[in-house]
Amino acid sequence: MSDVIRIGSRASKLARTQVTEWLTPIAEQFPSVQFKREVILEGGDQDRVTPTLAEVAKTAGGSAFSSNQEEALVMGKVDVIVHSLKDLPTSVHEGTLLLTTPGPREDVRDVLCGSTLAGLPQGARVGTGAPRRVAQLLALRPDLEVVPVRGNVPGRLARATKGPLDAVVLAAAGLNRLDLTPEEHEVLDPATFPPSPGQGALGIQVRIDSPAAKLLAQTGDPHVDACVRAERALLAELHGGCSVPVGAWGRISPDGLLHLSAAVTSLNGAEQVTAAGEGPVDDPEKIGACIAAQLLTQGAAGILAAIKKP
Repeated sequence: MSDVIRIGSRASKLARTQVTEWLTPIAEQFPSVQFKREVILEGGDQDRVTPTLAEVAKTAGGSAFSSNQEEALVMGKVDVIVHSLKDLPTSVHEGTLLLTTPGPREDVRDVLCGSTLAGLPQGARVGTGAPRRVAQLLALRPDLEVVPVRGNVPGRLARATKGPLDAVVLAAAGLNRLDLTPEEHEVLDPATFPPSPGQGALGIQVRIDSPAAKLLAQTGDPHVDACVRAERALLAELHGGCSVPVGAWGRISPDGLLHLSAAVTSLNGAEQVTAAGEGPVDDPEKIGACIAAQLLTQGAAGILAAIKKP
């Protein structure tokens, strides 16, 4: 086994912070291994002009925030990729796998930065580049003007704290990891504003049967892993990704069952279907598929079909 493991990630401060978060206990567990970091630029990092991430992903031929990293992994330029799991497609590149998701998971919730929902004036301008957040905002406040914003967390946050927007919506996980939560904010209830599948969790991707895969096989948190597997299974059943307005929230209930709730919302916020259920922790994919089926029965198929029309 090689005594050097090369870790790839995106270039942002948040990506580097996530690597540190994952690597600190791993390096203590394997003191004889040298871990080296490599920066990999993604299409979503380099293209700040294209309006939507869906268009960036189409140009890149995959995901706006993971395709180049997966290519580097498959080609052997790096041995491990540390992803923000919500940015990783539900189907990973052939020849690779996701290790058991590390824990603890950061806060899954979204945060309205710069105001509270009730405090926003009529017609307020709120920034977000995520279709899910657009849809869920308009479902709660159809009067809002949602403005597309992209870029790193500090840059998007500045759009609200220094103008020209009244507020922006960001993931609590990123704000917490960077210690950037502003004084004026509202943490949005995941019961009415369910997060992106995998939000707050890290995805650790390796090549199948590689030395890194064997070394790290017993790392991770099985409960966190079960929750995100249920969320991602639901997303896969809906044939969705980060460009569709699907929210899902998995957690372990006090009685030890895995509870999953989810919502699909039309982009204008006018239609929303929700579903929830629970089951054994050791069968998360079945729970995800079951809740997805409930959503489809209730009308999610029509909402998603309308969004995907050319």
